Amino acid sequence: MPKHNVQKVVLAYSGGLDTSVIVPWLRENYGCEVICFCANLGQGEEMDGLEEKALKSGASKLIIRDLREEFIRDYIIPTMQAGAIYERKYLLGTSFARPIIAKHMVEVAAQEGADAVAHGATGKGNDQVRFELSAMALNPQLKVIAPWREWTIRSRQDALDYAAEHHVPVTATAEKIYSRDRNIWHLSHEGGLLEDPWNEPEEPMFMVSVAPEAAPDQPDYVVVGFEQGIPVSLDGEQIDLVTLLDRLNELGGRHGVGRIDMVENRLVGMKSHGVYETPGGSILYTAHRELESIILDRETLRAKDRIAIDYADMVYNGRWFAPLREHYDTFVRATQVAMTGEVRLKLYKGQATVVGRRSPYTLYREDLATFEADEVYNQKDAEGFIKLYGLPLKVQALLKRS
Repeated sequence: MPKHNVQKVVLAYSGGLDTSVIVPWLRENYGCEVICFCANLGQGEEMDGLEEKALKSGASKLIIRDLREEFIRDYIIPTMQAGAIYERKYLLGTSFARPIIAKHMVEVAAQEGADAVAHGATGKGNDQVRFELSAMALNPQLKVIAPWREWTIRSRQDALDYAAEHHVPVTATAEKIYSRDRNIWHLSHEGGLLEDPWNEPEEPMFMVSVAPEAAPDQPDYVVVGFEQGIPVSLDGEQIDLVTLLDRLNELGGRHGVGRIDMVENRLVGMKSHGVYETPGGSILYTAHRELESIILDRETLRAKDRIAIDYADMVYNGRWFAPLREHYDTFVRATQVAMTGEVRLKLYKGQATVVGRRSPYTLYREDLATFEADEVYNQKDAEGFIKLYGLPLKVQALLKRS
């Protein structure tokens, strides 16, 4: 019996098994028109043949938007500038992909006169929160449909059976080992043998990076140039953001840079074991942080470090459009005004090692740091500084002795 009050729904569509069967399920259970929306965030060949597949599944149309530049400019770079890393390792590749998808899904719903949006996130994961909080923030009048929380499909085989019954074209099989999410920033792997965190990931699992031990025996060097905290050049060549990240992914992947294996705390309360490949992103984070080390003063750098933890939590937990993140962005942007310069990195056997940094706005002064004779720094002045700096320790020691 179809459910009521939904005439037209926009589905976040990837063309995978889950979203493919969601199309006929929505039509069957809600009696509504289904418009599929796909955001091109750099998932490559995964987008091949999407329109034909969507229409054969029962959708009235497929809308694709190339959002790669916006994704890097408005989501990746602000997160990198904030220094946000979730639980010391994760560079948030899936986390900030969901709000940009949701933003455009809401826009498409307005353009198409839809009264609902839908997603294929499961009831166990973080993505359901990211999609739905974003939709709430952007258009709270839209109904959000999450089939995984409603339907009776409980396994991959169930989904395959449903697809066959409804003549949905799928290329998936019951033997799929890993759950993956891919975009221009990263590739994530979950499930399969990774469900036991004692297991070492098998090498054939990796798709965008070679094993460090199989990487070239000679290093490559790359110079990343920044203007006001935004990466703008490689080895002195000014290039657009998409090309820059593509090149860093290729270069970093060739040297096995950016592999992360971690057990993380999901927002919904459980732990999960995942493996991430983020070659270009790892290089950019390393380079950006190093440039900050010579440009930002100590207090600002410490303040950014404190904010970075909160920022990462907000992005991971689906609160991209929360006012606090926007307030943090205002502060972070102010710290990036002088963040212009270059960082040279050595890529070798899984490592991106900084071997040079320079900027017209550097606070590093060789005449102050030198171990040679200088006329700027009077070393005798250090005696009074140490006495005052250590005064609380001296008072405590005297108290103990008395």
